[in-house]
Amino acid sequence: MLILTRKVGEKILIGENIEITILENNQGNIKIGIEAPKDVRVVRYELIEEIKEQNKMSLKDTEDILKRLKREG
Repeated sequence: MLILTRKVGEKILIGENIEITILENNQGNIKIGIEAPKDVRVVRYELIEEIKEQNKMSLKDTEDILKRLKREG
């Protein structure tokens, strides 16, 4: 992991075409802007983790339903 210290207005370049700009630092909340090509997916990590957890719960529910149907069938 690369750890950088940046000030408001400073930028980070990832590869040749992804640019991250520090927009605001307000009491520990950092606002960033990301410029990337349209074909590059930019998603919050927490959102991906939440979706993974929901998928696991859905799979478990489906397995439980199938087991119940098998017993009743």
